[in-house]
Amino acid sequence: MKFDILQQGISFYENCARVSCFDTRLYSTKKRKSDEKIYLNYCVCNKEGFRETPRLHTDRKKKRPIT
Repeated sequence: MKFDILQQGISFYENCARVSCFDTRLYSTKKRKSDEKIYLNYCVCNKEGFRETPRLHTDRKKKRPIT
C-alpha cells in the first residue's frame, strides 16, 4: 500500500495493529542517495524477526585464565 506522506502510512498501520491487538515497530528505512530523503520505511509487528544488533568486538576471543 502506498501513501503520500510517511506519517499517514505509519499511523494507518498502527491503528490496524491496535484493532488486531498487537504492537508495531519501525524495522528499517531506505533513503535516496541523491537527496538523503526517506522513500521507504518498513513498519512490522514487534515480534517480526530480530532487531539489528551492533557487532562489537565479535572477532575477538576471550582470553582464558592461566590455570
